[in-house]
Amino acid sequence: MQKLFVNIKELLQVRTTQIDMVCGAEMADLPKIDNAYLLLKNDCIEDFGPMENCPKWDNIEIIDVTGKVILPTWVDSHTHIVYAGNRIQEFVDRINGLSYEEIANRGGGILNSAKKLNETSEEDIYEQSKVRLEELMQLGTGAIEIKSGYGLTIEGELKMLRVIKRLKENYSLPIKATFLGAHAFPTEYKENHSAYIDLIVNEMLPKIAEENLANYIDAFLETGYFSVEETIKIMKAGKKYSLIPKIHVNQFTAIEGIKACVENEALSVDHLEIVTDEDIEVLKNSKTMPVALPSCSYFISIPYTPARKMITAGLPLALATDYNPGTTPSGNMNFVVATACIKMKMTPEEAINAATINGAYAMGISKTHGSITKGKKANLIITKPLTSYYQLPYEFGNNLIDKVMINGDFI
Repeated sequence: MQKLFVNIKELLQVRTTQIDMVCGAEMADLPKIDNAYLLLKNDCIEDFGPMENCPKWDNIEIIDVTGKVILPTWVDSHTHIVYAGNRIQEFVDRINGLSYEEIANRGGGILNSAKKLNETSEEDIYEQSKVRLEELMQLGTGAIEIKSGYGLTIEGELKMLRVIKRLKENYSLPIKATFLGAHAFPTEYKENHSAYIDLIVNEMLPKIAEENLANYIDAFLETGYFSVEETIKIMKAGKKYSLIPKIHVNQFTAIEGIKACVENEALSVDHLEIVTDEDIEVLKNSKTMPVALPSCSYFISIPYTPARKMITAGLPLALATDYNPGTTPSGNMNFVVATACIKMKMTPEEAINAATINGAYAMGISKTHGSITKGKKANLIITKPLTSYYQLPYEFGNNLIDKVMINGDFI
């Protein structure tokens, strides 16, 4: 089945050859075609170009999108959307002056979510999670990574990963699963870190591998959570089961965690609200994608990833939501792109590159997603009529999406 979009006001992220990512100054270049056509065949992009060169095809569905912009769907490479309940009370606690660390020390934070998840059935968690996923798809997310990490027990982590597997089976967008057993130390292991790491390495990982439940492995590498040495042990253990590292790092402190991640060939390092000159040097010429999570900074009032400094140094940067019940209860990538422009001083071109092609790299799917390229999947955002794609970050509180397409079908 072929579909032809005609009279596209602006066709964004047009790449005639395959690229994996854009870095540094290249991030300011967002290739586009004004007054364009786009031909789809089945679930893939077949052809595109300016309307003046649009061939005449017979027996084809023609969709006139005069005044509208088309771009690839957002790629959200860092989420925690499989969880139970919410942490609304902690939101109020922060307003009343408690810090993230103080809430965690009172039994809140990740341990609060773990308690709720372990008390909730797998079926209930699936039903809650699919509602979130469907909402995100309507907001333009066409590929998503989902982490475990709210189980912190063998049964809880397997439960979460099985829910992610079921979402994968029932929805057509790419979903990647990340095992994050090293999210926090359960209360009973607070004084015995090595025993919990042994549980992850010797009991959780073999069961996860046996059921083929994960693509990646993660850890919260941070002061008060998992040390550099503990995270290295987890990364190495994951690699034995072909799980590539994607690591939480430098959210509150810089403790040479990025160096350890690069040395262990992490696909991405995520958060990076604190970045040193040494971290930037380590990331240069590596294959590790830095990932910023600006709506987390917005929600819990911590610094924003220093995007300008990193891009000026020649680094790539991806954007993701960090959607989770405690520190970012939103998966709206449109808000992420806008916040990157408003608070991190990224240009719209840089932010869109970060949320599409670079996000695809951080998910390991840049060969098939993230740009308008012949042969790539037809995962598309069709906007409402716009004067310019700059409206997407400019009108940060408005939903400017008309339709979303996944694998050549409107959702």
